[in-house]
Amino acid sequence: MEIKAATTIRPSSSDLWFFAYLPIAIADGIATPLIPLLALQHFGAGAFAVTIIIAASAMSQVPFTILWGNLSDRVAHRKYFLVGSFFLTGVSLVLIALAGDLLTYFWLNVAEGLASAASAPIGTMLLLETRHKRWWPEDIGLFGLISGLGTTVGLGVGILWLFVIGFHGSMVSVMTGLLILAGALAILGALIAWAWIEEPAVRLERRALADLLNLHRGIVERVRRVRARVLNIIDLTRSTPERLPRRELLFLAALGVMNVGFEMFYGPFPVFLTQVTQFSDASVFVVYLGSAAASTALFFHSGKVVEWHSPKFVFLESLGARILLLLAFLWAPAYVLFGLHSPALVGWVTLLNCLMGVTWAFISTASTLFLVRLVGRSNRGRALGLYNAVAGFGGLLGTLLGGYFYATLGVNSAYSIAAITVAIGSALLLPIPFHVFDMPHLHRHRQRHLRSARATTGPGLSRRRPQDRRHR
Repeated sequence: MEIKAATTIRPSSSDLWFFAYLPIAIADGIATPLIPLLALQHFGAGAFAVTIIIAASAMSQVPFTILWGNLSDRVAHRKYFLVGSFFLTGVSLVLIALAGDLLTYFWLNVAEGLASAASAPIGTMLLLETRHKRWWPEDIGLFGLISGLGTTVGLGVGILWLFVIGFHGSMVSVMTGLLILAGALAILGALIAWAWIEEPAVRLERRALADLLNLHRGIVERVRRVRARVLNIIDLTRSTPERLPRRELLFLAALGVMNVGFEMFYGPFPVFLTQVTQFSDASVFVVYLGSAAASTALFFHSGKVVEWHSPKFVFLESLGARILLLLAFLWAPAYVLFGLHSPALVGWVTLLNCLMGVTWAFISTASTLFLVRLVGRSNRGRALGLYNAVAGFGGLLGTLLGGYFYATLGVNSAYSIAAITVAIGSALLLPIPFHVFDMPHLHRHRQRHLRSARATTGPGLSRRRPQDRRHR
């Protein structure tokens, strides 16, 4: 019997639990710029201390993502892991808002990372175990869309909160209330998950999912927890050690260097916006919103572009544009022309960060397909697992280095080093041969598309443009 004849492929009664991730994503959008801003204004933290706090959650999340995933494989109920993760994340955010000193603030961020780490692998496994394989790409895309939209909405809520309520109270109190709201939204996500998640009837081995092609690193860049909800389904601890091919090693090295450069820029970014450009807290949210909205809007379009062109070319073109954008942030005449703290400067920096989001939409898609087409099907799971690990550790190292260079050398030197680092990572991709990406099935798809386009033009248009027929 064909799949189309099945009566229940996606049971509607269990679809609603997808939206448990929406309040969590909104909380992410609120907390992403708010955590460093609160550390700056409430505790007077320096640039290096702020980047350590930003990295605190990721430091606990990297090992515990695998730990929670392995533990959920051995326990009968995945639902309770996810509900507990959402609930403890919300409680942690509330406690962070009420922290009395910087050291407590740091350790609560570590605890929050530990709690939130479970939501990535367990949520993904719940999706795959409750859906027919035919629907995996669509559902994973929906998860990514919910994450991107939620983050964008969260940033919008932050802007309204700080603009409206911020005029009628002390800024620290207003920001504390906003972070408590983020915690309440995470707890709301836990309640939705408790009410709507149905335990899967079957169990899947994460090692058996290595052929899933639609993994991506997340729609929105510089999310404080450095997580994408559809990642980390590959269990690195169970993979057999094999010698990596030279091309794969080169790609992973380039990816690691690139992520160091990315996070060297974004690690001290909130400090740059507050101290160098002298933006208000609401303006900082506006700048972050530009990147989030651009990435979310272009994510699915970027996938089509990468499929029609070489992932290598799209990847390199996006990296080249990003290097120029990194240097554009240092263009001092713009700051003199517009004036510090001015609405015009806010618009200029928001535009630059919006373009950074555009590049990220293509980078996140092209880099994954680059690797998927580079390795064989049998090695895909191991390669994607290493891909996620290298990206995570590179980002963590870059965040710490960015804060250190910013504090010791200044913003111009720190961001120049970030641009040079991304350029070095891009150069490492050049020796990888282009012919690996010449996919025969893609050529056939293009030919079918061209034939379909010719058929829809009609005979009248063909008679008006005979030169096109001769050219074809």
